[in-house]
Amino acid sequence: MRYAAITERLEGLGGAKWEIHNLARSLKASGQQIIELTIGEPDVPTPAELVSAAKAGIDAGRLGYSNGQGEEHLLSALAAKYSARTGRVVGTDQVIALPGTQTSLFAVMMALLGPGDEVIVGDPMYATYEGVMATTGAVAVPVALRPEFGFRLQAADVARVITPRTRVLFLNTPHNPTGAVLRSADLAALGALAKQHDLWIVSDEVYATLVHGSHHFTSPFADPALARRTVVVSSIAKSHALPGFRCGWIAASEEFCAAAKPISETMLFSSHPFLEDALTVAMEQDFPENAAAKHAYFARGQALVKGLRGVNTLRSSERGEDDPLLVGPHRVQEREVGAAGCERTDGGVHELGRHLPAGVAEGLQHHPVLAALVRDGGGVADQA
Repeated sequence: MRYAAITERLEGLGGAKWEIHNLARSLKASGQQIIELTIGEPDVPTPAELVSAAKAGIDAGRLGYSNGQGEEHLLSALAAKYSARTGRVVGTDQVIALPGTQTSLFAVMMALLGPGDEVIVGDPMYATYEGVMATTGAVAVPVALRPEFGFRLQAADVARVITPRTRVLFLNTPHNPTGAVLRSADLAALGALAKQHDLWIVSDEVYATLVHGSHHFTSPFADPALARRTVVVSSIAKSHALPGFRCGWIAASEEFCAAAKPISETMLFSSHPFLEDALTVAMEQDFPENAAAKHAYFARGQALVKGLRGVNTLRSSERGEDDPLLVGPHRVQEREVGAAGCERTDGGVHELGRHLPAGVAEGLQHHPVLAALVRDGGGVADQA
């Protein structure tokens, strides 16, 4: 039987990427001590108000269809959040509610890309990026994230790979897996390239609230000169420890949202009303659980760096108390990296200390040796 070309493009980019993760989970289930450095699944408490909001929606019979963009109360909450974050008015016609960042990213790529188009993206990158780009027939063009620049994507490196086929500059800040946070100067330089070559900027900002110390999150969407060409995807999976709720969104121009809405309607027809209720509450309130989780993640990261100093394959470079860096000086083979549960990187380089993914945090909590390091690093066990 014949299959569509998309199945060939996605061969090796789907479930096969999670073989190491699945193996680690089965080993862990068998009783072995495994430190997971793969999927960012929070191990901290979810704000009780969000669970209650979803339950209340179910009890109230909020089980019917919504629509392809989101109900008005949620759109208003998202618009208010981005108005406050950007310092300008963001309207309800500039947001679309979708089930999670992954679905949002899929819809965005379907709206912007076609066969033969190119997407410039920092490498290492999150495991699903290549697949969602390949779905459209586009090609990912990786650009190495270099340790001498704190793994922040550099405009000069991007400029060297731009071609007439380049359509999208893909950003992820704070970055998974390195934790790097793009600075205003970085975004200005990258934005200048996007304007010069008429590129879209797609920004995955799912870790936006998990910034520590002296680092400050900023988005290209906050720059009025870049807002029209910027599309943000995000969710509350990491920030509110709710990956299973699949509550995500797109924030962009009115024009983009109008063009992308039929894609959302075609894929899903509507989101879930009772989950929209929970997401509305998440946008409108602050929660002590989130602050405690953020502190716990950072303390664990510091403890991990402290515990790994002196390991033969790693060297530590301090860029300030709040910004530890671990660098592997030797090229690490993909299978070796995978076995350790890390993302692939051409240079074998990972920053572990700044924005520790929740999967790392989970491994630290349950490993007897590293759990002790975590406790020494700030009493995290009591807070997580």
